[in-house]
Amino acid sequence: MIDDQDFRSGSGQTTQQLRKHPRVRVSAPFPCSLARVGLLRTGAVEQGLGIVYDVSTKGARVMTEAVITPGDRIVMNLRLPNQATSMFIETATVRWGKEQTYGVEFEGLSPIDNKHLQAFMNHQFRSGQPLVV
Repeated sequence: MIDDQDFRSGSGQTTQQLRKHPRVRVSAPFPCSLARVGLLRTGAVEQGLGIVYDVSTKGARVMTEAVITPGDRIVMNLRLPNQATSMFIETATVRWGKEQTYGVEFEGLSPIDNKHLQAFMNHQFRSGQPLVV
């Protein structure tokens, strides 16, 4: 997953990063829960709720008060809009963070969850949801 932010070249000019997997902005942000996996940090809130603002077949942009940083491995539970069941993502990696917004890359999707995510993405594309670049 690639950061939403523009990257600056050595000359200071902004260059847009190209995505491998197109993302769509969801029509209404939806909740998820997440928890950091691995060694605990003393006093840090390493699990909690988040809000998903856009999604691709390989990741999402999430806002949360949980204390996570790039490189952290997390588990996520989310229910896509108009889907009957929740998805449990066994492994996701935090790729970037700015304030309380993070880009996460899904790594542990089951075949059925991958199918649900594909169906959601196809529905979003057909309904004309804007692509996130």
